[in-house]
Amino acid sequence: MAGMSGGWTLQALIDAGMSVTGGCLDCHRHQKLDLPALRDRFGADAPAMEWDLRPRMKCAVCGGKRITLTYAPDTRPKDLHRKSQ
Repeated sequence: MAGMSGGWTLQALIDAGMSVTGGCLDCHRHQKLDLPALRDRFGADAPAMEWDLRPRMKCAVCGGKRITLTYAPDTRPKDLHRKSQ
C-alpha cells in the first residue's frame, strides 16, 4: 500500500476492512476492537501496529496488561448480498 512504509494507521485499517481482536493472556477474554472509536479518540493518522496499540491496552475484565492482538482482513464474499435478477 502506498504511504504505509511506517505501518498501519487506524484509518488505513478501517479503509482496508481489517479487524483487530485483543486477547488477554491472563483471563483469556477476547474482544474485537472498535476501530472507529479508536480513530475518533486518537486521530485517523494514529499508528496502529501491534507495538503501537498494545502498550495502551488493558483487559476490561481483569485489568491485565498482557494483551495479544490479531489483525484479520474482511474475508466475507463481496457479492453476498447481491439481489437476484
